[in-house]
Amino acid sequence: PRQFLVVQRVPESAPVQESTHGHLRLRILGWDSCHHPGTRGLVDDIHILVSWLAKKLTQKEMSLISHIPIVDLFAGPGGLGEGFSSAEGQPFRIAVSAEMEQSAHATLRLRAFYRILKRRGESALAPYYRFCNGDAEVPYDVATLDAWEEAGREALQLTLGESKDNRILDENIRHSGIGPDVFWVLIGGPPCQAYSLVGRARNRGKKDNRPENDHRHFLYREYLRIIQRYRPSVFVMENVKGILSSSVNGQKIFHSILSDLARVGYRIHSLSSDTHYSRNMNPDEIDARDFIVRAEEHGIPQARHRVILVGVRDDLDVWPRPLDQVPKSRRSTVSQAIEMLPKLRSRISKGQDDDETWLALLSDHLKHLAKEAAKDGQLRPLSRELGQHGRSLIAELSTGGLRTGKYTSASCTVPELQKWYGASKQLKVWLNHEARGHMREDLLRYVYAAAFAEKYDYSPKGHEQFSLPGLKPNHENWETGKFADRFRVQIASGSATTVTSHIAKDGHYFIHYDPKQCRSLTVREAARLQTFPDDYFFQGNRTQQYHQVGNAVPPLLAKKIADAIVAAINKQCVKSAA
Repeated sequence: PRQFLVVQRVPESAPVQESTHGHLRLRILGWDSCHHPGTRGLVDDIHILVSWLAKKLTQKEMSLISHIPIVDLFAGPGGLGEGFSSAEGQPFRIAVSAEMEQSAHATLRLRAFYRILKRRGESALAPYYRFCNGDAEVPYDVATLDAWEEAGREALQLTLGESKDNRILDENIRHSGIGPDVFWVLIGGPPCQAYSLVGRARNRGKKDNRPENDHRHFLYREYLRIIQRYRPSVFVMENVKGILSSSVNGQKIFHSILSDLARVGYRIHSLSSDTHYSRNMNPDEIDARDFIVRAEEHGIPQARHRVILVGVRDDLDVWPRPLDQVPKSRRSTVSQAIEMLPKLRSRISKGQDDDETWLALLSDHLKHLAKEAAKDGQLRPLSRELGQHGRSLIAELSTGGLRTGKYTSASCTVPELQKWYGASKQLKVWLNHEARGHMREDLLRYVYAAAFAEKYDYSPKGHEQFSLPGLKPNHENWETGKFADRFRVQIASGSATTVTSHIAKDGHYFIHYDPKQCRSLTVREAARLQTFPDDYFFQGNRTQQYHQVGNAVPPLLAKKIADAIVAAINKQCVKSAA
């Protein structure tokens, strides 16, 4: 077996960045190994070429030409990009990312800055961690200002679809040397509100709502424009399950997307099965559900089901395989992800809010619930647990903060997640771990629901199980069954339900399983369920942070997608060399 580097020519319009050897016109794609029977040939020629290059170019210049460039559209805080940047062997390098919302863009740029510094070595990250720890007002210093500016050129705040911002995006893509003659990958997904089942139900309630007039249905066409103009070798497009059933003028959106992408020269692959779609196929003859990726099957502590399309250009013999699945008995759980984070108490949103007031309120709530449950034949077994919780409340719990507690990297019992979450020893605090305020009557429902879930291992539903006095919310549809999941506990022993942007509005769907904390999940806990590393620092106010986390692709899942694509590329390279 031999090791070789896959090398491709790049056009004259794509200069080797900062290289004094611009005449070389080469980009090295990555390492692989193969059996080569001859004593000379392609592999040997590449060995000679690379040896020569290594003598001629500095380490920095080699690094600049040795990665597959990524363009990340509709990037949000950067979940997909984080995963691709972390693929085994780090074959990918983000060239351009684009996000329109200010706070998400701030997070995106900050993480781009982190990755640039990390490539310079652990010590170079000191300014970043000083900022995280609250010891500096900005994440850069004089020595790293160039990296901060480079991060600003990588992470762009753009509203795609607007002509001015489209031009800026095009200029940056061209400046990065990306085009049809370069092996590169496009990632991202159009905003999904118009496709989501909840979003469509909400839209149907609006007067004069016409799906064909919702511009979000067609933002994927901006994605398509980039595909047509710059011809990525591979693209990854993510969206909600609702896209499979969404229609405009009687035409299924998903079928239109498949047809559009195939028409411009791509095979569309599933990551859950061997299903693929290509030109001249009938979309009615495939099962669209084959394109759903279920995150919990791949080591993510969350039952997040999303449509993920992997497109491969027709002229490339690259065939991604379905992602490996984790056995059901070994799937990651909510408690494994968040149990070891600092315990917090909820805030009280109205009236006095201090430790003593909170303790008295929770004690009264639990006494009331225990007394009422004892009168209910079905809930009598729960009465004892409610009373015990009331007698064992913790007197002085923090409410957390943007920076809180003492960070420890040994905070997860799942080895894969432990390695993924863990941050540098330079991080001294927990980031984005702050409890929000809840109304007193909601705290009654939260502590009841959490105790119920702890006892019965499922979250109580609707008016039939929220039957004790004081639990009924002031909601006109409460007893219709339409909002049976109005209050939902994230069960400790199972996968979390899908973390969505709705978490920014209230915490009712995301109640912590621990009755003694009696609160909804923090941004950091939601970020852990989404598999963001612990040193991923979300910017903006807390509501904006929740939005960013809820809208993101889990980075660890993105890494596994990236690894599958690299494996397919390497397999094709081995076949070609042989």
